[in-house]
Amino acid sequence: MENACHLSEADLTHYTKQVFGSGYAISQITRLNGGAQKVVYQLDFLNGFSCMLYVWDLSMNYFREEIEHSDHDMRSYGADLFGENNRVLTQLGIPTPELYNLNLERREYAFDYALVERIGGGKAEDYFAHPDTAEQQRLFRRIGELVAKMHDCARDVHGRPGQTKPPRKSCQQELVDNALRQITYAASYLPEIAAAQEGLMSVLQECSSRIRPRTSYGLIHGELGPDHILVNANLEPYLIDIEGVTYFDIEHEHSFLEFRFGEHYRYFRQDHLDPDRMAFYRLHHHISLIGGGLKLLHRGFPDRQLAQGIVDHHLKCALKYVHTTFH
Repeated sequence: MENACHLSEADLTHYTKQVFGSGYAISQITRLNGGAQKVVYQLDFLNGFSCMLYVWDLSMNYFREEIEHSDHDMRSYGADLFGENNRVLTQLGIPTPELYNLNLERREYAFDYALVERIGGGKAEDYFAHPDTAEQQRLFRRIGELVAKMHDCARDVHGRPGQTKPPRKSCQQELVDNALRQITYAASYLPEIAAAQEGLMSVLQECSSRIRPRTSYGLIHGELGPDHILVNANLEPYLIDIEGVTYFDIEHEHSFLEFRFGEHYRYFRQDHLDPDRMAFYRLHHHISLIGGGLKLLHRGFPDRQLAQGIVDHHLKCALKYVHTTFH
Protein backbone atom coordinates (compact mmCIF):
# COMPACT_ATOMS: atom_id res chain seq x y z
CA MET A 1 0.00 0.00 0.00
CA GLU A 2 1.41 3.33 -1.08
CA ASN A 3 1.03 5.85 1.74
CA ALA A 4 1.55 9.59 1.43
CA CYS A 5 -0.86 10.73 4.09
CA HIS A 6 -1.14 12.93 7.16
CA LEU A 7 -1.51 9.82 9.32
CA SER A 8 1.13 7.10 9.43
CA GLU A 9 0.20 3.79 7.84
CA ALA A 10 0.05 2.09 11.24
CA ASP A 11 -2.11 4.80 12.79
CA LEU A 12 -4.48 4.99 9.82
CA THR A 13 -4.85 1.20 9.76
CA HIS A 14 -5.60 1.15 13.49
CA TYR A 15 -8.06 4.03 13.16
CA THR A 16 -10.05 2.59 10.27
CA LYS A 17 -10.25 -0.85 11.91
CA GLN A 18 -11.50 0.79 15.10
CA VAL A 19 -14.25 2.58 13.16
CA PHE A 20 -15.23 -0.07 10.59
CA GLY A 21 -13.98 -3.38 12.00
CA SER A 22 -11.15 -5.85 11.47
CA GLY A 23 -12.37 -6.81 8.00
CA TYR A 24 -11.38 -3.44 6.55
CA ALA A 25 -7.81 -3.32 5.22
CA ILE A 26 -6.70 -0.30 3.23
CA SER A 27 -5.45 -1.04 -0.28
CA GLN A 28 -4.90 2.49 -1.59
CA ILE A 29 -4.75 6.10 -0.42
CA THR A 30 -5.30 8.88 -2.94
CA ARG A 31 -4.97 12.55 -2.13
CA LEU A 32 -7.54 14.61 -4.02
CA ASN A 33 -6.57 17.99 -5.44
CA GLY A 34 -8.39 21.29 -5.41
CA GLY A 35 -9.20 22.05 -1.78
CA ALA A 36 -8.06 25.39 -0.40
CA GLN A 37 -8.98 24.85 3.27
CA LYS A 38 -8.72 21.16 4.14
CA VAL A 39 -6.87 18.14 2.83
CA VAL A 40 -8.97 15.29 1.43
CA TYR A 41 -7.95 11.70 0.76
CA GLN A 42 -9.88 8.80 -0.73
CA LEU A 43 -9.34 5.52 1.08
CA ASP A 44 -9.97 2.29 -0.83
CA PHE A 45 -10.22 -1.03 0.99
CA LEU A 46 -9.51 -4.60 -0.11
CA ASN A 47 -13.16 -5.56 0.46
CA GLY A 48 -14.37 -3.03 -2.12
CA PHE A 49 -15.45 -0.34 0.37
CA SER A 50 -14.18 3.22 0.03
CA CYS A 51 -14.54 6.42 2.04
CA MET A 52 -13.01 9.85 2.47
CA LEU A 53 -10.49 11.05 5.03
CA TYR A 54 -10.80 14.77 5.81
CA VAL A 55 -7.88 16.53 7.52
CA TRP A 56 -8.11 20.03 9.02
CA ASP A 57 -4.43 20.99 9.01
CA LEU A 58 -4.28 24.76 9.46
CA SER A 59 -0.64 24.82 8.32
CA MET A 60 -1.85 23.72 4.85
CA ASN A 61 -4.80 26.11 4.68
CA TYR A 62 -4.35 28.87 2.11
CA PHE A 63 -6.31 31.28 4.33
CA ARG A 64 -4.52 30.46 7.57
CA GLU A 65 -3.64 34.09 8.32
CA GLU A 66 -7.26 35.24 7.98
CA ILE A 67 -8.54 32.35 10.11
CA GLU A 68 -6.08 33.07 12.91
CA HIS A 69 -7.16 36.72 13.02
CA SER A 70 -10.84 36.37 12.19
CA ASP A 71 -13.82 37.46 14.23
CA HIS A 72 -14.99 34.36 16.08
CA ASP A 73 -18.59 35.05 15.00
CA MET A 74 -17.54 34.78 11.34
CA ARG A 75 -15.43 31.62 11.62
CA SER A 76 -16.20 29.06 8.90
CA TYR A 77 -13.28 26.67 9.29
CA GLY A 78 -12.77 23.76 11.64
CA ALA A 79 -13.63 20.14 12.29
CA ASP A 80 -15.91 21.14 15.16
CA LEU A 81 -18.06 23.21 12.79
CA PHE A 82 -18.08 20.34 10.30
CA GLY A 83 -19.33 17.94 12.95
CA GLU A 84 -22.00 20.34 14.23
CA ASN A 85 -23.23 21.26 10.76
CA ASN A 86 -23.27 17.65 9.64
CA ARG A 87 -25.55 16.87 12.57
CA VAL A 88 -27.80 19.88 11.89
CA LEU A 89 -28.20 19.17 8.18
CA THR A 90 -28.80 15.46 8.78
CA GLN A 91 -31.51 16.21 11.35
CA LEU A 92 -33.19 18.60 8.91
CA GLY A 93 -33.13 16.01 6.13
CA ILE A 94 -30.64 17.99 4.03
CA PRO A 95 -28.44 15.38 2.30
CA THR A 96 -24.73 15.56 3.11
CA PRO A 97 -22.22 12.69 3.22
CA GLU A 98 -22.46 10.62 6.40
CA LEU A 99 -19.90 11.34 9.10
CA TYR A 100 -18.54 7.96 10.24
CA ASN A 101 -16.14 9.29 12.86
CA LEU A 102 -14.67 12.63 13.93
CA ASN A 103 -11.35 12.67 15.80
CA LEU A 104 -10.75 15.88 17.79
CA GLU A 105 -8.35 14.38 20.34
CA ARG A 106 -5.04 15.78 18.96
CA ARG A 107 -3.03 13.28 20.96
CA GLU A 108 -0.81 11.88 18.21
CA TYR A 109 -1.33 14.68 15.70
CA ALA A 110 -1.72 18.45 15.82
CA PHE A 111 -4.77 18.43 13.56
CA ASP A 112 -8.33 17.08 13.50
CA TYR A 113 -9.51 14.45 11.05
CA ALA A 114 -12.62 12.49 10.09
CA LEU A 115 -13.84 9.51 8.12
CA VAL A 116 -16.69 10.51 5.83
CA GLU A 117 -18.93 8.74 3.33
CA ARG A 118 -17.74 8.68 -0.27
CA ILE A 119 -20.47 9.65 -2.72
CA GLY A 120 -19.78 7.85 -5.99
CA GLY A 121 -20.41 10.03 -9.01
CA GLY A 122 -19.51 13.54 -10.05
CA LYS A 123 -20.27 17.12 -9.10
CA ALA A 124 -23.21 19.28 -10.11
CA GLU A 125 -20.94 21.29 -12.42
CA ASP A 126 -20.45 18.14 -14.52
CA TYR A 127 -24.13 18.40 -15.52
CA PHE A 128 -23.96 21.94 -16.96
CA ALA A 129 -23.37 20.51 -20.44
CA HIS A 130 -25.04 17.15 -19.90
CA PRO A 131 -26.33 15.65 -23.18
CA ASP A 132 -29.50 14.24 -21.58
CA THR A 133 -31.67 17.34 -21.08
CA ALA A 134 -34.33 15.48 -19.08
CA GLU A 135 -31.75 14.09 -16.68
CA GLN A 136 -30.12 17.50 -16.34
CA GLN A 137 -33.45 19.16 -15.55
CA ARG A 138 -34.33 16.46 -13.03
CA LEU A 139 -31.06 16.98 -11.17
CA PHE A 140 -31.24 20.78 -11.04
CA ARG A 141 -34.88 20.68 -9.94
CA ARG A 142 -33.80 18.44 -7.07
CA ILE A 143 -30.97 20.78 -6.15
CA GLY A 144 -33.36 23.74 -6.27
CA GLU A 145 -35.81 21.96 -3.97
CA LEU A 146 -32.97 21.03 -1.60
CA VAL A 147 -31.71 24.62 -1.38
CA ALA A 148 -35.25 25.98 -0.89
CA LYS A 149 -35.82 23.49 1.93
CA MET A 150 -32.60 24.60 3.62
CA HIS A 151 -33.37 28.32 3.20
CA ASP A 152 -36.86 27.79 4.64
CA CYS A 153 -35.26 26.69 7.93
CA ALA A 154 -35.35 30.04 9.70
CA ARG A 155 -34.71 31.67 13.05
CA ASP A 156 -34.82 35.23 14.37
CA VAL A 157 -31.06 35.81 14.81
CA HIS A 158 -28.24 35.20 12.36
CA GLY A 159 -25.15 33.18 13.16
CA ARG A 160 -23.93 29.59 13.28
CA PRO A 161 -26.44 26.88 14.24
CA GLY A 162 -24.67 26.19 17.54
CA GLN A 163 -24.19 29.87 18.39
CA THR A 164 -26.19 30.98 21.41
CA LYS A 165 -25.37 34.70 21.62
CA PRO A 166 -26.55 37.04 18.86
CA PRO A 167 -23.60 38.40 16.79
CA ARG A 168 -22.48 41.92 17.58
CA LYS A 169 -22.91 43.13 14.00
CA SER A 170 -25.63 42.87 11.37
CA CYS A 171 -25.14 40.56 8.40
CA GLN A 172 -24.25 43.37 6.05
CA GLN A 173 -21.93 45.15 8.51
CA GLU A 174 -19.89 41.98 8.94
CA LEU A 175 -19.44 41.84 5.19
CA VAL A 176 -18.81 45.58 4.77
CA ASP A 177 -15.89 45.16 7.17
CA ASN A 178 -14.64 42.13 5.24
CA ALA A 179 -14.96 43.90 1.88
CA LEU A 180 -12.96 46.87 3.15
CA ARG A 181 -10.16 44.50 4.17
CA GLN A 182 -10.23 42.82 0.75
CA ILE A 183 -10.18 46.15 -1.10
CA THR A 184 -7.19 47.31 0.94
CA TYR A 185 -5.35 44.06 0.23
CA ALA A 186 -6.14 44.08 -3.49
CA ALA A 187 -5.20 47.75 -3.88
CA SER A 188 -1.61 46.88 -2.94
CA TYR A 189 -1.30 44.57 -5.95
CA LEU A 190 -3.81 45.74 -8.56
CA PRO A 191 -3.49 49.31 -9.87
CA GLU A 192 -7.10 49.14 -11.12
CA ILE A 193 -8.33 48.58 -7.57
CA ALA A 194 -5.99 51.22 -6.17
CA ALA A 195 -7.44 53.75 -8.61
CA ALA A 196 -11.02 52.72 -7.85
CA GLN A 197 -10.57 52.13 -4.13
CA GLU A 198 -12.45 55.19 -2.95
CA GLY A 199 -15.27 54.64 -5.44
CA LEU A 200 -15.67 50.98 -4.49
CA MET A 201 -15.86 51.81 -0.81
CA SER A 202 -18.40 54.54 -1.51
CA VAL A 203 -20.64 52.24 -3.59
CA LEU A 204 -20.32 49.50 -0.97
CA GLN A 205 -21.43 51.84 1.81
CA GLU A 206 -24.27 53.20 -0.35
CA CYS A 207 -25.54 49.65 -1.07
CA SER A 208 -25.33 48.77 2.61
CA SER A 209 -27.21 51.90 3.68
CA ARG A 210 -30.23 50.89 1.58
CA ILE A 211 -30.76 47.67 3.56
CA ARG A 212 -33.60 47.73 6.07
CA PRO A 213 -33.47 45.61 9.26
CA ARG A 214 -35.13 42.19 9.34
CA THR A 215 -35.78 39.57 12.01
CA SER A 216 -35.79 36.28 10.10
CA TYR A 217 -32.74 34.50 8.71
CA GLY A 218 -32.56 31.33 6.64
CA LEU A 219 -30.03 28.52 6.86
CA ILE A 220 -27.45 28.91 4.09
CA HIS A 221 -24.43 26.92 2.96
CA GLY A 222 -22.25 30.00 2.59
CA GLU A 223 -20.33 29.05 -0.57
CA LEU A 224 -22.72 26.94 -2.59
CA GLY A 225 -21.11 26.57 -5.97
CA PRO A 226 -21.72 23.60 -8.28
CA ASP A 227 -18.39 22.16 -7.09
CA HIS A 228 -19.80 21.84 -3.56
CA ILE A 229 -22.65 19.55 -4.59
CA LEU A 230 -21.92 15.88 -5.21
CA VAL A 231 -24.31 13.78 -7.29
CA ASN A 232 -24.65 10.02 -6.85
CA ALA A 233 -25.68 7.40 -9.42
CA ASN A 234 -29.38 8.01 -8.62
CA LEU A 235 -29.07 11.75 -9.37
CA GLU A 236 -29.35 12.57 -5.66
CA PRO A 237 -27.45 15.75 -4.63
CA TYR A 238 -25.33 16.01 -1.46
CA LEU A 239 -23.87 19.20 0.02
CA ILE A 240 -20.16 19.15 0.89
CA ASP A 241 -17.72 21.67 2.43
CA ILE A 242 -20.35 22.51 5.01
CA GLU A 243 -18.21 24.25 7.64
CA GLY A 244 -19.66 27.65 6.68
CA VAL A 245 -23.33 26.68 7.16
CA THR A 246 -25.02 29.50 9.07
CA TYR A 247 -28.27 31.41 9.56
CA PHE A 248 -27.95 34.52 7.41
CA ASP A 249 -29.66 36.63 4.78
CA ILE A 250 -30.57 34.12 2.08
CA GLU A 251 -29.80 36.82 -0.51
CA HIS A 252 -26.14 36.19 0.31
CA GLU A 253 -26.56 32.66 -1.05
CA HIS A 254 -28.84 33.60 -3.93
CA SER A 255 -26.46 36.24 -5.26
CA PHE A 256 -23.69 33.60 -5.20
CA LEU A 257 -25.88 30.93 -6.83
CA GLU A 258 -26.81 33.47 -9.50
CA PHE A 259 -23.34 33.80 -10.96
CA ARG A 260 -22.05 30.31 -10.13
CA PHE A 261 -24.95 28.51 -11.80
CA GLY A 262 -25.58 30.95 -14.65
CA GLU A 263 -28.59 29.92 -16.75
CA HIS A 264 -29.33 27.12 -14.28
CA TYR A 265 -30.07 29.68 -11.57
CA ARG A 266 -33.68 29.53 -12.79
CA TYR A 267 -34.08 26.43 -10.62
CA PHE A 268 -33.30 28.53 -7.51
CA ARG A 269 -35.05 31.80 -8.31
CA GLN A 270 -37.37 33.21 -5.62
CA ASP A 271 -39.84 36.08 -5.93
CA HIS A 272 -39.54 37.36 -2.36
CA LEU A 273 -35.83 38.27 -2.33
CA ASP A 274 -34.84 41.78 -1.24
CA PRO A 275 -33.32 43.59 -4.27
CA ASP A 276 -31.23 45.90 -2.06
CA ARG A 277 -29.67 42.92 -0.31
CA MET A 278 -29.09 41.17 -3.64
CA ALA A 279 -27.24 44.23 -5.00
CA PHE A 280 -25.10 44.54 -1.88
CA TYR A 281 -24.16 40.84 -1.70
CA ARG A 282 -23.36 40.68 -5.42
CA LEU A 283 -20.83 43.45 -4.96
CA HIS A 284 -19.43 41.87 -1.81
CA HIS A 285 -18.90 38.54 -3.58
CA HIS A 286 -16.97 40.21 -6.39
CA ILE A 287 -14.73 42.13 -3.98
CA SER A 288 -14.20 39.13 -1.72
CA LEU A 289 -13.28 36.85 -4.62
CA ILE A 290 -10.73 39.34 -5.95
CA GLY A 291 -8.98 39.27 -2.57
CA GLY A 292 -9.39 35.52 -2.22
CA GLY A 293 -8.05 34.80 -5.70
CA LEU A 294 -5.03 37.04 -5.11
CA LYS A 295 -4.22 35.28 -1.86
CA LEU A 296 -4.33 31.90 -3.60
CA LEU A 297 -1.89 33.23 -6.20
CA HIS A 298 0.42 34.71 -3.56
CA ARG A 299 0.37 31.60 -1.36
CA GLY A 300 1.21 28.91 -3.87
CA PHE A 301 -2.19 27.47 -4.81
CA PRO A 302 -1.36 24.82 -7.44
CA ASP A 303 -4.07 25.77 -9.97
CA ARG A 304 -2.77 29.21 -10.81
CA GLN A 305 -4.91 29.45 -13.93
CA LEU A 306 -8.07 29.02 -11.87
CA ALA A 307 -6.96 31.58 -9.27
CA GLN A 308 -5.98 34.12 -11.95
CA GLY A 309 -9.29 33.57 -13.72
CA ILE A 310 -11.16 34.30 -10.49
CA VAL A 311 -9.26 37.57 -10.02
CA ASP A 312 -9.67 38.72 -13.63
CA HIS A 313 -13.40 37.98 -13.84
CA HIS A 314 -14.40 39.53 -10.54
CA LEU A 315 -12.15 42.54 -11.07
CA LYS A 316 -14.12 43.40 -14.22
CA CYS A 317 -17.42 42.85 -12.41
CA ALA A 318 -16.48 44.97 -9.39
CA LEU A 319 -15.19 47.89 -11.45
CA LYS A 320 -18.54 48.14 -13.27
CA TYR A 321 -20.15 49.05 -9.94
CA VAL A 322 -18.05 52.18 -9.62
CA HIS A 323 -19.75 53.56 -12.73
CA THR A 324 -23.26 52.36 -11.92
CA THR A 325 -25.92 54.08 -9.82
CA PHE A 326 -28.36 51.78 -8.01
CA HIS A 327 -32.00 52.75 -7.93
